[in-house]
Amino acid sequence: MSARDVTTLPKVEEFTSDPANVDQVVQSLIRTGGVVIRNAVPQAALDIIEKDTRPYIEADKPWEGDFFPPETRRVYGLAGKSPEFIKSVVANPLYQAVCDVILKSEFKCWIGQKLETSSSPPQLNNTIVFSIGPGARKQELHRDDMIHHNYHTAITPDEYNMGRETGIGFFVAAKKTTMANGATRFIPGSHLWDGMEPPNEDLAHFAELNPGDAFIMLSSCYHGGSANTTKDEERLIYSCFMTKGYLRQEENQYLANPLGKVRQYPTELQKLIGYQVSNPFLGWLDLDDPRKALYGEEWDGKGIDLF
Repeated sequence: MSARDVTTLPKVEEFTSDPANVDQVVQSLIRTGGVVIRNAVPQAALDIIEKDTRPYIEADKPWEGDFFPPETRRVYGLAGKSPEFIKSVVANPLYQAVCDVILKSEFKCWIGQKLETSSSPPQLNNTIVFSIGPGARKQELHRDDMIHHNYHTAITPDEYNMGRETGIGFFVAAKKTTMANGATRFIPGSHLWDGMEPPNEDLAHFAELNPGDAFIMLSSCYHGGSANTTKDEERLIYSCFMTKGYLRQEENQYLANPLGKVRQYPTELQKLIGYQVSNPFLGWLDLDDPRKALYGEEWDGKGIDLF
């Protein structure tokens, strides 16, 4: 065991889903890296999402490799499969408020003698439903921001800055999630560690949730799905990650979701999925709003300010 022990780890706090809690949640994430949100998604929404996705869960095949145990089933491309998932999970008001604080980027640059200020809002990074069946082994602890080659230096919470993160995850329990049936485990405070310090299983905290509860976690935290040691319990989780608007999305939203499905969403959700420009000048289509791809000849936009 390393010099660290569980007595030195920060406490994992719990909050209600009231968006007014955003500042407290952000400060808790800075200290701990993960928080539990009680009653984040209503049961009616959970039921609709399961109805939408259960056929895909049943049709999925075991992962060929070691990253996911063979008892795990997954569903991807949720923008094209379950509008309720996008509405109730991805667009959860408290989660999006947290992402806006931590992941939104402001940038200043000179264009001649004019100082331009550009804003890049967060965008959807991935969408996955996880169904972990009995007998599944634990997943190895890892950091999800490895996809963006995000290297860390060791800091204290007082030294934390908002530019450090490349992603934030949101895990919603569709069924009761316990240590026994595979609850997400993570190491509190590991988002503050040096990038070369390996994870230590002895430090893991299990995010046990009731249906509708959620776990918000910074992508820089060591975490992983746990072993399902039960005989007959499914661990069913609805998950998504957001990332910075100027980074490549982990799940290619433009290929994963049919344009006709995305077109049915309101403008703000289309932008959240990725159909927006990250200013300055990133992600345009014909020097225009990428939503133009959704509407073709019916597009009536008049161009956008690329700064």
